[in-house]
Amino acid sequence: MTILEDVSLAEYTTLGVGGAAKWFVEATSETELLEAVQFARDRGVPIFVLGGGSNLLVSDAGFRGMVIQAAIGGQVYNNWVRQTRNVVYDAPAGMVWDGFVEMTCRQGYTGVECMAGIPGLVGGTPVQNVGAYGQEVSQTITSVRVLDLKSLEFCNLAAADCGFAYRSSIFNTTRRGRYVVTRVRFEFDSSGVPNLTYPDLLKHFAGQPEPKPKQICEAVRAIRHSKGMLLVEGDPDARSAGSFFKNPVVDAEMVASLAAVAGCGLDEVPRFPGGAAGMVKVPAAWLMERAGFCKGFAMGRAGLSSKHVLAIVNRGGTTAAEIVALRDAVVGAVQARFGITLEQEPVMLGFSVG
Repeated sequence: MTILEDVSLAEYTTLGVGGAAKWFVEATSETELLEAVQFARDRGVPIFVLGGGSNLLVSDAGFRGMVIQAAIGGQVYNNWVRQTRNVVYDAPAGMVWDGFVEMTCRQGYTGVECMAGIPGLVGGTPVQNVGAYGQEVSQTITSVRVLDLKSLEFCNLAAADCGFAYRSSIFNTTRRGRYVVTRVRFEFDSSGVPNLTYPDLLKHFAGQPEPKPKQICEAVRAIRHSKGMLLVEGDPDARSAGSFFKNPVVDAEMVASLAAVAGCGLDEVPRFPGGAAGMVKVPAAWLMERAGFCKGFAMGRAGLSSKHVLAIVNRGGTTAAEIVALRDAVVGAVQARFGITLEQEPVMLGFSVG
């Protein structure tokens, strides 16, 4: 294990901005992870666990602590365990998420096909309860293996103990900084029916027979690409952290108010089930566009994707301060017009005030 000093973090994030980490190490095993944690503790510096860097905004000042890139396990493809009806797979934290989705779909299993094209590593998916097009990873996760930084012991947390909710879990809320994910156990119903609930997918497969998971996987990638939400080399819209804002969940009765403010009919306000009775999810992109932010909007060297307003992009040489300034402008405008405060998705590192 090699521990490096003063390593620029910009190259480890999909946004491509941010300063340096005082210490940096790539941990490829649980043993190396423990060694890195002990190294940081011996020096009394804070620890940050880095996955694929796809949901991260690093400050221009960097991080004066130890960044541990959890690359545990890498690409392992022989972890399938067949049970009576279901199939279980233990995915190491360092496995590329999109590769895992591709492999699962090739096997014909449903459950993650709508999350194709999402960047990052498997270990980061339970933290944010990653989801897209009607699916969330919590729907197929049965347990998560973690290093408990309080006891320095490895243990398994059942899905019920992870506190999964919309884009959240105990790992990024009540127990933030307590655990490091090293492995995720997924369980798939081998006879499951593909998920086709979102308009984009329903439109794509209109009039076609029930598509296979692999077909849905490919369709989702194509849709994400059309919206600038797929990491493609050379595409300026790909230098982002993906969706920068969460879709707000509001009381269903508030939809009428949104329609009145936007000057449109009730049926013109897009919304989806909000997960709780009487609640709906309203697209943050719809609110942003009606608050005056169009595709390609720019503020200095930071801007919005030319394909989808929900992605804040690095137009070249962008600083974290410019990203934050654009974020604040968007949040302020949506709040002023609709009375809704947008919540950002990316984790912030090295900022004195989040």
